[in-house]
Amino acid sequence: MANTPQAKKRIRRNGRRTVINKNRVSQIRTKIKAVEAALEAGDKTTAATALTAVQPELARGVSKGLFHKNTAARKFSRLTKRVAALG
Repeated sequence: MANTPQAKKRIRRNGRRTVINKNRVSQIRTKIKAVEAALEAGDKTTAATALTAVQPELARGVSKGLFHKNTAARKFSRLTKRVAALG
């Protein structure tokens, strides 16, 4: 158990940050699923539009420390290739 005021504050802060980070990851996953749903439907324009919404979210996730930059680059690259293959 935390004894010092600093450790107690860190526990409170970590709890708040965990909620925020889970919401951010959930939002990114939802946008990725929108791209994948459009790919499954074979709708290239919707997939391309959803892909443009995913890219800044992934970049924001990297800047906030949710993902490693190579992980975000890999996810975006794979989605981009799949959208381009629809054409």
